[in-house]
Amino acid sequence: MMKIGLTGGIASGKSTVSKWLIDHGYPVIDADEISRQVVEPGEPALEQIAAQFGNQMIRPTGELDRRKLGTLVFQNSEKRALLDSLLHPLIRRQMLEALDHLERGGARVVFLDIPLLFENGLDTWADKTIVVSVTEDNQLKRLMARNSLTADQARARIASQMPLSEKVNRADAVIDNNGSIEDTEAQLNALLQQWALDLT
Repeated sequence: MMKIGLTGGIASGKSTVSKWLIDHGYPVIDADEISRQVVEPGEPALEQIAAQFGNQMIRPTGELDRRKLGTLVFQNSEKRALLDSLLHPLIRRQMLEALDHLERGGARVVFLDIPLLFENGLDTWADKTIVVSVTEDNQLKRLMARNSLTADQARARIASQMPLSEKVNRADAVIDNNGSIEDTEAQLNALLQQWALDLT
């Protein structure tokens, strides 16, 4: 089974590419989706977050206040490292279980949608890597609009990740997402054909 790592900078459009792959029949293991699952009410990770960061991180409904937690950890690298140490082992275990399930099911390719693919060394899981890239200006504008952030808040979140330029340098392939959705899809189609992964 061929494993392809899919990543990009925050607000680069990686999720758009991931959705296109799913819509066209490709199996995708989404690290963000798994990270949401492990902090659902009743999960041990949610209790650990409350113990480490305070009960104010939990909404009255019992759900994680992701915005409040995000604001805290993106302003404090030590707290972010602590959160990562709580969640990453759980996320990795579920991803490995999903990989095993797909391989036993006979899948010939799987995409690993992981925002911190290179930062966390998970590119070693992949046979090839794709980075979805945008200009710094587009990334900033999209993040501010998507998350209702100020420019300073958006820059802090972008700065917390590996520079997109470095990810581009390390990738096997790059999808330029500065243009239209149709342009992005055309690049992706061409790459899948080049790698002999076209399912049609």
